[in-house]
Amino acid sequence: MKLILASASSARAQILHNAGLEFGIEVAGVDEDALKVSLAGKEPATVARALAEAKALAVSRNYPNVLVLGADQVAVLDGAIRNKSRTMEEARISLKEFRGGGHTLISAICCAENGSIVFDHQETATLHMRAFSDGFLDEYLKRCGSDVLTSVGGYKIEGLGIQLFESIQGSHFTILGMPILPLLDFLRGRGIVAA
Repeated sequence: MKLILASASSARAQILHNAGLEFGIEVAGVDEDALKVSLAGKEPATVARALAEAKALAVSRNYPNVLVLGADQVAVLDGAIRNKSRTMEEARISLKEFRGGGHTLISAICCAENGSIVFDHQETATLHMRAFSDGFLDEYLKRCGSDVLTSVGGYKIEGLGIQLFESIQGSHFTILGMPILPLLDFLRGRGIVAA
């Protein structure tokens, strides 16, 4: 095995799989909440990178001479990082705060080998939610159910969540939390992907 994904994200794994990569999966077990607290006041991009780096390094220590990919994403509204909702009511409140305005998603990836970072990259996407009605929001939450608690922002653009938006600027893969093109370029340079 030449590559391990240090993430429980099925979306990230699917992107790598669809790109034809062979990889293992090892969940990092990083306490993301504690790390975010320790980084309070830092720029959102710094937080995203720190989370991705922590995941890559945590798994890399257990797999000598294997490339470990850590990835994370933060949502930013009015300069503040937003976290995943813990309850359906929190999701409702959060989506109302996003409604009718723009927010950014910052996706970071880091590759570690033998306990050191050997590659990192960040990308940002800007998304504008439409001014949807409370009735639409009720129906959206009903149809999505607890799935809205699994993603920052309470949506997945590859599903029903796309109906929340009026415009999106940025890579589809950045929004899904895996900027794949720079990663593939790096992997080509390492001989993991054919050039």
